[in-house]
Amino acid sequence: MKILLLSIGTRGDMEPFLAVGQMLSEKGHDIVYAFPEQYCNLIPNECTYYPLSPRLVELIESEEGKVLMGGSGSIIKKLKTIYKLYKEGTEINRILVQQQFDIVQHANPDVIVHHGKCSYPLLWHLQTGKKTILISPVPYFIHYVAGNAHIGFNGNYGKFINTLTYRLANFGLLKTIFDAQKSMQRLPSEFSKKQIKRALSEEKLAYTISPTLFKRPGHWNTNVQVLGYHERNKNTNWQPDQKLIQFLKNNNKILFLTFGSMVGPNPVKTTQTILSILEQLKIPTIINTAAGGLVQLSEYENQPSFYFSDQMPYDWILEKCYAIIHHGGSGTTHSGLKSGCVTMIIPHIFDQYGWNNLIFKSGLGPKGLPINKLTIDKLTPLILDLMHNGSYKLKAKKISDSMKHENYEAELYDFIMN
Repeated sequence: MKILLLSIGTRGDMEPFLAVGQMLSEKGHDIVYAFPEQYCNLIPNECTYYPLSPRLVELIESEEGKVLMGGSGSIIKKLKTIYKLYKEGTEINRILVQQQFDIVQHANPDVIVHHGKCSYPLLWHLQTGKKTILISPVPYFIHYVAGNAHIGFNGNYGKFINTLTYRLANFGLLKTIFDAQKSMQRLPSEFSKKQIKRALSEEKLAYTISPTLFKRPGHWNTNVQVLGYHERNKNTNWQPDQKLIQFLKNNNKILFLTFGSMVGPNPVKTTQTILSILEQLKIPTIINTAAGGLVQLSEYENQPSFYFSDQMPYDWILEKCYAIIHHGGSGTTHSGLKSGCVTMIIPHIFDQYGWNNLIFKSGLGPKGLPINKLTIDKLTPLILDLMHNGSYKLKAKKISDSMKHENYEAELYDFIMN
């Protein structure tokens, strides 16, 4: 069977689809990928790949995108930035929708497995009657969860307001899909909002989240399931250098610090703020600079309690760490907890605030500060709490034990295929 995996967003939005693609490929299916151009290096060599426009990722990583992630500036500047991003985003979405249409016509898949940012697959389902499956690596999306607002609104505002946030967000998603029809050429017919709304509520949706962290509400229909966190076998040839091996031998209660693919508004200032606290508190820390949200500062290069790296496999290093501070991506959140690390999240955008709330409510770590609110005075007591509150570690170990026994591959495969 030919299956098209279609995803748009940041690096973290690609990983669930790579894991699903690897699983489906191993079971003999013909897998086709369509990701933004920046992620072409992630695609297995034996699979067909269609590049999507790189412009959305470029927009997120642009100076305007950084302003929304907490950059300095007046309210007027931020309002102007929002308007500019809206205009550019509308044009980019038009291009992406047309590309999705063209790719689907060319690939002619039997099934489409797609991300929530992809507007065309549901229209394709309505046109052809063929199956689509929505994959969400984040909770509180489309289907109501008691005690939580929609992920786009992050928080708990009471049942009435929470319900309203889902309705508002779903209306926006519905309108985006409906409007996508106008931007496509050669579309056979136009579907009504009522038709799209019904298809959206009936579409199969798999949350690729550990049910230990996010339990499936009993009132959901059977087309919506929580089917575990899935990660691909990366088969890297990475080996630790002697300096890292010695660092691990010399230190206890090590903290792992990373912002993954996030590049904040002022990486140098952010790094200086965090490292000055960690130096003062004498906390041994591995700093993963990754995409550049954190930087290797010359004044700390010879600090014996710090080890800098730009790349490191999480499954190897996190088992050797006591705690993790990170940006709040779904993959990093799962990796840290599966390794038993107490956790604090410094959210940058969107769903990361939801993960921050979930970690705090679950007693797995303190509630972190947004990237634009970091100060030494505010962050110091949170890091002290993270490293010295024993209840966090007890709960993290319990979560880790449960997650390590999870295996939902068969359930996810059955959900996609049947």
